[in-house]
Amino acid sequence: VREEDQNQDGKLDLLTFQLQLPLKSDEHVYSIQLLLTFSYQLFRKSTVVMQSLAFVQHSSPVPGAKMFISGDLRLQQRVPLPHKGLHNIYNVSVIDGASLFASSYDLINIMRSYQKRNSTVLSSPVLVWTVGRADGSPFELNAEIRYPLEIIYRPGFWETIKFAWIQYVSILLIFLWVFERIKRFVFQNQVIRTSPVPVEKPHFS
Repeated sequence: VREEDQNQDGKLDLLTFQLQLPLKSDEHVYSIQLLLTFSYQLFRKSTVVMQSLAFVQHSSPVPGAKMFISGDLRLQQRVPLPHKGLHNIYNVSVIDGASLFASSYDLINIMRSYQKRNSTVLSSPVLVWTVGRADGSPFELNAEIRYPLEIIYRPGFWETIKFAWIQYVSILLIFLWVFERIKRFVFQNQVIRTSPVPVEKPHFS
């Protein structure tokens, strides 16, 4: 397993995962269930720290030699994130490794509990199942998972006012410029008939 910073912005954005599963000559792989856990952190706009996962499963009537997975790890938001403070309500393990109960390791229970969170999902994964494994060769699992940054958060009052003021001033300047051009055109080309009105001087008795 290794992570890379492909766009050189100081943040890891690609996970490369490789696994080889040794098999005997009479053993075959017909299906795969892959569960990867992540520590997911955001520090811009909203500060979020949480434990997350990506789940992939695939089955085939023909035994496979290898499987390749490619997809994006995206944040699936139930509610907007807060604009200030540390949001770490989900910074607990997805799988309770200290539990002695078998139900804690049941995949259905794990996924049911996880779906109640603001959670990450593997978006639009591409799976390639390759057949034709030679005797004595291991089953190979390769995955490439990208981390695109795309979040929705609830801005604070002053941030909303700041954004609205910038938009207002931008539009106001455009309208003032347009109105000034129209005014000059109207008076210079005498589009509207006008007549001067003399100013009467005050008379003193």
